[in-house]
Amino acid sequence: MSALSSRLKALTRLQCEIFQTSYNPQNLRTGAKYLRKHLRGPAMVKYYPEVVNVAAIAREFPKMGLVDPKEAQRLADVEDRKRRGKGAPKKAKNKEDSRRTAKRR
Repeated sequence: MSALSSRLKALTRLQCEIFQTSYNPQNLRTGAKYLRKHLRGPAMVKYYPEVVNVAAIAREFPKMGLVDPKEAQRLADVEDRKRRGKGAPKKAKNKEDSRRTAKRR
């Protein structure tokens, strides 16, 4: 019985060499099934249309003078926050202007 099983194992090994498949006598998980599958990415890119937005067109053609309404609203909101004193702090131009050095003194 063992001679038969050893011959079958040798036959399987030879088969794997000839047909270029992986020899896995212990039936371990290798992930080969997923590696053989076609990738989904290119198919998904073909399926979903390319999104065209105003900002991209405005960057591409600056002489047209297009205005992105979302960007204009964002800039207006930032300006409003600055007027109310809620904006981002000013960046230090030199070491003396830094808040860190002011705290150490």
